[in-house]
Parts: sequence; structure tokens; C-alpha cells
Amino acid sequence: MIKVAVSGCNGRMGRRIKSLVEQDPGLELAGAFDIDADPRPAIKNCDVLIEFTTPEATVKNLAIAKELGKAAVIGTTGLDEKKLKLIKEAASKISVVFSPNMAVGVNLLFNLTEKAASVLDKRYSASISETHHVHKKDAPSGTAKKLRGIIAGARKSHSEEIKVESKRIGEVVGDHTVVFDGKEERIEITHHAKSRDVFTRGAIVAAKFAAKKKPGLYSMDEVLGIGQGR
Repeated sequence: MIKVAVSGCNGRMGRRIKSLVEQDPGLELAGAFDIDADPRPAIKNCDVLIEFTTPEATVKNLAIAKELGKAAVIGTTGLDEKKLKLIKEAASKISVVFSPNMAVGVNLLFNLTEKAASVLDKRYSASISETHHVHKKDAPSGTAKKLRGIIAGARKSHSEEIKVESKRIGEVVGDHTVVFDGKEERIEITHHAKSRDVFTRGAIVAAKFAAKKKPGLYSMDEVLGIGQGR
């Protein structure tokens, strides 16, 4: 039985993750807390922490998990370079699964985008559009930023060259489209999330993976077995 602590338990993602943990026969809810509560008791009692909160809360809770030797699954977005460095440092001591998006389809989108960017040269202009609900604080989304980085890496170019359009409309769960536009043809790769469960179920799979792994920084590619990770 894997014991799970859920951070941000009163948020949209946190509530659903907590519910799925309670429903899974292979998991036990070790504790759940929101950002204004003391996280240490729940983290101390768990095998793995699932973290979908704010950047500030995430690095604070990750430091406790690192200190106590607990694995972590991080889906928080909006992390700056300093906080990303802290995640990498924690992964030298504990198992960490980190991804801006844990949906199976989105991680396939990452792989397909890398393949397309490797095949289609700069004669095809690359751009990204993303739409989320009005409550989402960061823009562009973490997923859009990763897509931009994937394209830039495949083309050995600067990510700033790739245009990203962000929209915040109603209660849209999450839409992402990558476009490669050439003189004779246009290629579009789109992912549309119908429900937040695509993210929360991915987090549950990641928690089971992280709980059994030695220290290291893992991607959802590795969790899902759809690539070699980045």
C-alpha cells in the first residue's frame, strides 16, 4: 500500500486527486492539507507527496519531502528558474516526477511535436496557441512553454522566436495547438482536454511510479513508457 499526501486539497485539482487516492485500492491517503496549513505531519506519514499548488508552496513542501526522504510528484506551473533549480537539487536525494502536464495525450503531443520540429525545417514557421479557464494565473501555460522549448531544442534555435498565443475563456479545461505553417502546407497538432481527470489520473500513475524509484528527476515520458524522457 502506497501512502500519499495531497497538497492543496481544497483546490480544484487537489480535491479530485484526494478523491481518486481514496478510491484506489493500491493507495492510502496519509494526509491532505491546503497551503495555509502545516504540511509536515502529512508529508511525514506519506511515501509520496502530490503537489499541485503555487510555486512558493511547492518549493517549501518539496524541501520538507527532501528532508524526510519522501518521493514527490509535481504538477505546479509558473515556476521560475530558481525554483526549477531547487526541484533538480531535491531530485538528487529523492524521487521526483515533474511535468507541467500529466495527461497521457499531452505527453504524446510533446513527442509528436518533437518529431515534427525535427522533420520540418525553418521554412515552416512554428507557433503555439493555448486556451484555459479564466482562473488560471500563469500565461503562457507550462505546457505551452514546454512545447516551445521542445521546438527550439529540435531546431537548435531560441525559444523566443516561437510565438505563443494565450487565451483565458470561461471554464475551458485546457486546449493546446502546435502549428507548422509552410508555403505549400500547414500542419496542426491539437490536444483538447475534456475533463481535469486527464491530469489527476496521470498524477496518480506518477505517484505509484515515484514511490518505487530511486532518487532522480523523472518525466511523464518515463512514467508512461512513451519515450526516453528529457
